[in-house]
Amino acid sequence: MSQKLIAIIIISTIVLGGGVYAFKQIMPDNSQATQGPVYATREVIRDDITVGVSTTGMLNPTRGGGIRVPGDYRSDMASVQYVIEEILVEEGDEVIKDQTLVKLNSPDLENQIEEARTRLETKEEELSDMTGVPVDQLENINPAKGITLRAPTDGKVSRLDVVEGEEVPLGHIVARIVDDSRFKIRAKLTPAEFQMVSPGQTVSLSFPQFVGFTEAKIVDVNPNRIPNIDEDGTPKGYAYIIDIEGENPGLVQPLMDVHIILVREDGSTLTFSNTAQVEKFIKEERVINRAESFATEVYVYEMETVKKGDPIVSMTGTDVQRTLENSIDEILELRLKLRQLESTMEQMEVKATMDGVVASIQREEGETVRIGEWIGDIYNTSDMMVWAQVDDIDIVNVRQDAPVKVTVDAVPGETFEGKVTHVSPMGEKINNVTRFSINIEVKGGPKLRPGMQANAFIDGGSAENVLLIPIEAIFEEDGKAMVEVLDESGAVKLVNVRLGLMNDRYAEVLDGLEEGDLVITGSSADLLPSQQIKAKDTLLPEKSQDSDNNGNGEN
Repeated sequence: MSQKLIAIIIISTIVLGGGVYAFKQIMPDNSQATQGPVYATREVIRDDITVGVSTTGMLNPTRGGGIRVPGDYRSDMASVQYVIEEILVEEGDEVIKDQTLVKLNSPDLENQIEEARTRLETKEEELSDMTGVPVDQLENINPAKGITLRAPTDGKVSRLDVVEGEEVPLGHIVARIVDDSRFKIRAKLTPAEFQMVSPGQTVSLSFPQFVGFTEAKIVDVNPNRIPNIDEDGTPKGYAYIIDIEGENPGLVQPLMDVHIILVREDGSTLTFSNTAQVEKFIKEERVINRAESFATEVYVYEMETVKKGDPIVSMTGTDVQRTLENSIDEILELRLKLRQLESTMEQMEVKATMDGVVASIQREEGETVRIGEWIGDIYNTSDMMVWAQVDDIDIVNVRQDAPVKVTVDAVPGETFEGKVTHVSPMGEKINNVTRFSINIEVKGGPKLRPGMQANAFIDGGSAENVLLIPIEAIFEEDGKAMVEVLDESGAVKLVNVRLGLMNDRYAEVLDGLEEGDLVITGSSADLLPSQQIKAKDTLLPEKSQDSDNNGNGEN
């Protein structure tokens, strides 16, 4: 029983003592209560300050170009097809401007060029024939002045069939210009006569219109027989045709009758039974009217000798002018088409349009491509861009054209120069935090790649040898920046300050304080009753401490 009583007394004593101790810890003693609040202070110092904002973002190229088949896809050449013969680069390769990246070929381009050239030559020859103007001078034609048909060759004017002032229909043969130095005869032989002749044999010709004989030569013997019908329509069996050519002594004309005499090897002669006719002169060019028109002037007479290019007749009329205009337009279009095709033929190599790095290759060797189609992409790494965001507290330190230091985790040890090129004037609330978008231009290098993560430090400004105070000493009252200053007597006074640069630790003081002033950064009056300040942890050393701290030690 006595032991239980003793235990109860001991326990009660411990509980009572602990309560008294706890009460003393919570309640300050009377001496401290009468001293008032204790202040933490910092001196106004003179030093340098640098302001900046750190952010991150992804690298992107500011300039890019395409690996593209040369030519304008909107032109008439868009139908031209190429085959990728060889791709000379791979993704990630550095290239320089005008470097050959891809080689092409076009199996059908040569055929298109040849076809266009043939069509052009045909049209030029038609217009030259129509006007008598040489091909290399067709651009000098004036459609309003009509056309002048000219002699296509040296010779004599034969069968002139045009009268001044009369209408001349399209396709009408105005005249024939012949070289009458040689003539041609087509003769009809009996089967027996046919057996006696062969190409190259010499024959004598007798013309009723003049006395004497003219030598000629058999140039062709047709082995195919034809019906031989007399002039009155009476059948006379079969016949064979031979061609004879001879030099004109000056009197032979087309349609003249002629008797052909064969000289045999034994010296005897045989006159063919059928009378032949001079068919034509061997070299003959026709002057043909190419448009409905009127003959305004005829320059030659029948059998007059002319030189190539001499005028034969002038033609005019609305149809002539329209025909000339259409022909000239068509020739100009064909010339342009041919130049385009030839230019395309020269563009069988796809070259880089800029210095940069190959970003992608989208086609393979052997594939078919057309003008203007993309084969791949190039980006330029010398000028890149970072899009980043800054919160509303830091955005005040970001200005247009501010210098930026950029580092990239993938390229350690290197710093790239940059600058702010755009600051968004309006923030966007993201997860209840207002953030502002900014663009940073970066002077890059070949090691950089789009998509790399970049760390950017934006220079917000700096100042040297200026007054600085800790950021926690500043508060706002009535829209003004204020601080509390503790004077030598321990009194507290409120001071309005004008601030300059500010970072996360210090603010520049432009006006209101002097070096050495003590600004209050904290007070024991702000503590809860349980947060009693111990002597060794006081925010502000008591005045009895060493005089070197001037009673204003820093926390």
